[in-house]
Parts: sequence; C-alpha cells; structure tokens
Amino acid sequence: MKKITLTIDHKKIEVPEGSTVLDAARAAEVYIPTLCDDPLLEPFGACRLCIVEIDGYRGLPTACSTPAADGMQVRTSSAMIETNRKTSMNLLLSDHPLDCQHCVANMRCDLQYVAAYVGVRGDNPYQGEKRSYELDDSNAFYNRDLDMCILCGKCVRACDEIQGRQAISFGYRGFSTKITAPFDLPIWESNCESCGRCVDMCPTGALFDKSQLKHGLPTGETKTTCPYCGVGCGLIVETKNGEIIGVRGDRENSVNEGHTCVKGRYGWEYVQHPDRVKKPLIRKYLLEGKKKSEIDKSSSDWEWAETSWDTALDITASNLAQIRDSHGADSIGFLTSAKCLNEENYLMNKLARQVIGTNNIDHCARL
Repeated sequence: MKKITLTIDHKKIEVPEGSTVLDAARAAEVYIPTLCDDPLLEPFGACRLCIVEIDGYRGLPTACSTPAADGMQVRTSSAMIETNRKTSMNLLLSDHPLDCQHCVANMRCDLQYVAAYVGVRGDNPYQGEKRSYELDDSNAFYNRDLDMCILCGKCVRACDEIQGRQAISFGYRGFSTKITAPFDLPIWESNCESCGRCVDMCPTGALFDKSQLKHGLPTGETKTTCPYCGVGCGLIVETKNGEIIGVRGDRENSVNEGHTCVKGRYGWEYVQHPDRVKKPLIRKYLLEGKKKSEIDKSSSDWEWAETSWDTALDITASNLAQIRDSHGADSIGFLTSAKCLNEENYLMNKLARQVIGTNNIDHCARL
C-alpha cells in the first residue's frame, strides 16, 4: 500500500494513502478531541471539535473528514482553534444537563472528558430554551435518555453501517431534531436487535445499560471468548465484588471488533443465577446401582443428586455401552453443539462413529 508523509505538530508521520488527518494524528499519538468520530464508522463531522489548521487550507477543516496528503503541515492547537472548540462545546452543553454527579455515565463519559480537555467549565454563555423528553425504558436491556443526547449520530451510524438494521434515525428538523425509532415509537417497537452497539458508541449518558443503574462502575475487567456459538467473539467481562456486572465487545479482537449479538452482550446473568447447575447431577438410583424398572418415580430415588465428573462420566459410559450391546449402535444418536470448539465436535464425531459405531450424529446449528 502506498504511503504518504505529513507533519502533525512538528512530528513526521507516515500513513497509508487514503487516511484522514485524524487517522494520522492517532498514528502519531497526537490527541485531537472528537465526539462524533469512531474508527469503525465513516467520517461525519458533526461535533466540529476536531478542527485543525493546515497550511494552504482556508478556515479550520475537521480532521476526521479531511484526507491526509503528502507533505501536509498540520497544527492541532492554536488560539483560534481553542476559541472555536470552546464555542462548539458551549453550544453542545447549552441544551445538556450539567448534573454529572447523578448521571449514570459519570466517570466514563466522553463528553465530560472532552469538555474538561477543551477547558469549558462554569457558566455557559449560551442559555436558552431546553428540550425535554420522557425516558424510554421500553427495551429490556438498555434505556434511552434523549435529554443527554448531543446528536452526534454515532448510534444511528453504528446501527446502519455496522449492524445494518436502521432501527433508529434522525427525526424532525432544526431545534426539534432528535434520534427516533420509526414513527417515533418506543425503541422496543422498532426492529432493534438489542446488540448494544449503539450503547457502546454513545459518548454521553443518552444510552446506557440498565445494569449500570444497579451496579455502578466495575472494579475489574477480564478478556474472554463468548461461549454462545462457534464464531468466537471477544468479550470484556466487567466485574465488581467477585460478580459479573456487565459485558461489552472487545474492540481489539479481530473476530468481532467489539461487535456482539444480544446473547453475548446481555445474556450473562445466568452465571450468577441461584438455580445454575454447577456440578453434574445424577438420579439417585443410578448412584445406588439400582435399575430403572425397580424405581417409583414419586420416590426420593428419582430425585437429582450432585456427584463428581468422574462418577457421572463412568455411569454415562456404562449405560451407553449397555444400550449399544442390547439394542444395537443405531439405537443411539448424538447431537453436538455450536458452543463447542471445532476440536470438541470432531471428538464427538469420533466417539459416535468409532466408539459407539453409529452415523446418527447431527448438529444443533442445523435445526
């Protein structure tokens, strides 16, 4: 791939042709504030905070939408840039609640961080009419608080460009513009798949997982692989006091680049469910060596009892061998799982065909 060389704040950087100025700045480890840009999304230029000065360019172009060119000289900080950034930030905050202490996104809010970086604090010179909306808590997994929305469009673009659902869009015009589901219905009545991608992208507290209201901030994180299917999506599990309180996609994982389905993102509460089976369960009569024909199903012998893996596997192997010897190998069938690794499904195939001697094997992903 052809490379180009440009200078950003007196630092020379070589980037692939087709990169934007913002891409080059990130490669050079030069911070440029932005609220509407994301490496996974197409440039949008809505927040106007990534403005820079470029020799030979008129005005203050946005770094996120300006293609990098060979020999370009870029400055990311000056009196004019700082003044314009403060103006843009004050305009964003003029219709935004400033009670950060009670905001669910406090301490992990991009708007909060960028405002502090730009130097916007205290009284806002732009005061006027404020919009107010009812909290949309119709979705089972996350809430929408449009009072916190800054119309950056990241949720709309993520739903369109990454997920391809178009469950939400910009609605109305001018000061009345807001993010809406079709016909301005609650989000649960749209074609939203609850993948949580919009929640991940939101730079404010406009979209937040309901679990955040209950648990607050995590104290630890662990990278892992989603167990729900064979795709192998990378997840980051958020923990607090030894329990899982949230899950998000791992952006550094090349399989999913941070994307998840609803099961991977929100289907984690079973881990701490009081009814979760944590040890093998065997009918009591099997542990006592009795035959099924001798058991009354209303008696205690029919109840489940915890046992060790070795005992459970020995009983299973013994019963499979007995059934095969008595009724033939084709009286047994095997159903494998998409949650297993390819290697595990291969071993199940070997068990069915070579150990038991049957071709009766299928996979749940085909059902």
